[in-house]
Amino acid sequence: MITRDHLHDIAAWAHELSDAEAERACRGVSERTIPSGTYLFHRGDRFDNWTGVVEGVVKMSTVTAAGKAISYTGITTGGWFGEGSIIKDEPRQYDIVALRETRLALLNGTTFRWLFENSTGFNRFLVRQLNERLGQFIAFLGQDRMLDATARLARSIAWLFNPVLSPKVGNHLKISQEELGLLSGTSRQMANRSLKELEMAGLLRVEQDGITVIDLHGLRDYGE
Repeated sequence: MITRDHLHDIAAWAHELSDAEAERACRGVSERTIPSGTYLFHRGDRFDNWTGVVEGVVKMSTVTAAGKAISYTGITTGGWFGEGSIIKDEPRQYDIVALRETRLALLNGTTFRWLFENSTGFNRFLVRQLNERLGQFIAFLGQDRMLDATARLARSIAWLFNPVLSPKVGNHLKISQEELGLLSGTSRQMANRSLKELEMAGLLRVEQDGITVIDLHGLRDYGE
């Protein structure tokens, strides 16, 4: 069991809960650290936990039957994922792998379903998140078909800084060029060249420990 203060620190959705609901949520959360390169689960696994990133970065991806690797998105500090699979009671439709050592918060499925059935505030949060995620994947469908490598990287970065899906990320993220390449499906060398283009365009600043976003809307629209 975690404390109420800690729950509020790691979960934006906790601020939507009543005192009784928050107490129930505290009893349902555990934490786990996974090393870089470790899979939390694979596509087809059953994993009955709603999962939040306390610190670190994970990649949501899959491999097609033809062997093509597809990167969907990255999830960083403050982001929660997996609500759809729990609501529908289905195996996971994607892989989750840590791009660096990552600390995760796990809300067990029993508690998630209780909040889903009883908490208006929790459902308000889920509706906002599901709506944002739907827009994200519609955008990914178009960008994979129409955008070049730099534009795809720009969109991938923009989604990492999405204030709904990653409410605690701020405007700076500790992330390597290799990790950005993995998220956008490009090589480290291509990610490096693309970052220089985006920096010259005044959209972000490349720093020793990561990137700082200067113009989030510009990154979202880059290449259009």
